[in-house]
Amino acid sequence: MGQKHSKEEHSVQVVNIKRREESLNVYPDSIVNPPDRPVSSAVDSSSPAKAEATKVSDNMIEVVAGDVSDFTDGETKEVDVAEQKVLLVKEDGQFYAIGNKCSHYGAPLNKGAYCKGVVRCPWHGACFNVKTGDIEDFPGLDSVPKFPVEIRDGKVVIKADQAALASAKRVKPMVKKAADNNKSVVLIGGGPANVVCAETLRQEGFTGKIVIVSKENCLPYDRIKLSKAMSIKPEEIALRSHQFYDEHDIEILLSKEVIKVLPEDKKIELNDGSELKYDSLVIATGGQPRQLPIPGSDLKNVYSLRTPHDANSIAENAQGKNVVIMGSSFIGLEVANFMVGKAATVTVIGQSAVPLSHVFGPHIGQWFGKMHESKGVKFYFETSVKEFNGEDGQLKEAVLANGTVLPADVCIMGVGVVPATGFLKESGIELTARGFITVNKNMKTNIEDVYAAGDIVEFPLFTADDQQVNIQHWQMAHQHGRIAGLSIAGKPQDIRSVPYFWTVQYGKSIRYTGYGFGYDDIVLHGDVEENKFVAYYTKNDQVVAVASLGWDPIVSQAAELMSKGGTISKEEIKEQPDSWVSRLKSY
Repeated sequence: MGQKHSKEEHSVQVVNIKRREESLNVYPDSIVNPPDRPVSSAVDSSSPAKAEATKVSDNMIEVVAGDVSDFTDGETKEVDVAEQKVLLVKEDGQFYAIGNKCSHYGAPLNKGAYCKGVVRCPWHGACFNVKTGDIEDFPGLDSVPKFPVEIRDGKVVIKADQAALASAKRVKPMVKKAADNNKSVVLIGGGPANVVCAETLRQEGFTGKIVIVSKENCLPYDRIKLSKAMSIKPEEIALRSHQFYDEHDIEILLSKEVIKVLPEDKKIELNDGSELKYDSLVIATGGQPRQLPIPGSDLKNVYSLRTPHDANSIAENAQGKNVVIMGSSFIGLEVANFMVGKAATVTVIGQSAVPLSHVFGPHIGQWFGKMHESKGVKFYFETSVKEFNGEDGQLKEAVLANGTVLPADVCIMGVGVVPATGFLKESGIELTARGFITVNKNMKTNIEDVYAAGDIVEFPLFTADDQQVNIQHWQMAHQHGRIAGLSIAGKPQDIRSVPYFWTVQYGKSIRYTGYGFGYDDIVLHGDVEENKFVAYYTKNDQVVAVASLGWDPIVSQAAELMSKGGTISKEEIKEQPDSWVSRLKSY
């Protein structure tokens, strides 16, 4: 089977199987345009079906996609319709057609994972109902367009509105505020959980007042881009525009910080002395950078990264300078990636022996380290910053615990976050010892009409036997917001989402799904050095998480199988990495 590492560093079974070479560019230019774009193996390398479009009205065209007999149940097919791409699906003898571009970053959905009426994006795991085009799991906010399909004389005919065809996104219908509805929902925090919650409320018919309270001075934005494209401006990554919030009667209060929640009075107090009454409250304040008591950390150009202002200031002041990054996890490595070619030197300080080994294991962690070192990044492992020294209030050097003195003009402290829940200590809302809010499957706290979502909660994860867990993923925060919104709207659903995240470094996108905490073995297929691998993280002979590079859509396929309640045994992936994929057709 290949080499086997000791349990102390997590067992890794390496299976060298070469991956087929069909490939697909997968990293969108909208985030960053690196010189080396990644490739990702395609599920279906066939060309899209092409058909001549016939205009049937001023706005409507139609095409014949093929004979009914050409398609089998559970099959997806990309079809060219007037130079646009449509995803055609046959399920239970019926045909459905939706836009083929994921509304998040534009991935081709025909290259994703399909299972019983749901297609999952191959890049980041967003899910769309093929019957309606509605988004059902995240990331992203928008649904995709849906197109009518007719059967005529044994032919499959797709009809398409040309305006919808040209757009990859569709906003679900929403109601507006009604003058006779005095109910009020207050959402604390300007992240994706509360944006999705607000939109869900309007989509589900809530006509009361909706207020989002954010301590930031800009509209809610795509925060995960801050470490990948640090010069980007907040308006470029806003999740929605001012106009959108105005059109849907969603009030946004910026630069307002909640300092107290008073559930017995159903009100909150703000830092400007004002108060807001609520009927339902959602708390989604996210994390705040962990602050370490390091002498000299108050010097100029010692940063934490949390806001667009932080990112922009770091990017501006790091040009041509010596940059030291504390932390060798996701934020630290993504910042290092951005700094290469801009800073004079880039140095990463990590307390672990291998970067990201706590998530991916030592084998893949070493690959991350080598990739960065090949770009000129210098690592100091198993140490930390002891103190910062400066001159005239400006950072000049970082002194490590091992005695090394590094020149440092800019330092980024990427040492994790803690939940921003300090203002809740006297509220009666149940907090864990670490400051997380405990919620149930409907995102309810222990206080009536108070909900919580996002990075600050511990919630029951169905793939971990409903164990209370904290998942700080962009995708999961969206789903938390949706579940909270449904609960408030009187249409409760249990949270049932499979964790999914990704990191992009030097144009290579590594995807991960599942909950790998406590894994005891790794079965690794492919060749890490060739940038093509899939890693299975197992616990008690069952796969609990999957990571891959250049092996799409296997992570999305695993996420879809898990979402349907399916499992993957360790035994079945020892020899072949994808022997289980065919089971998606059986659900």
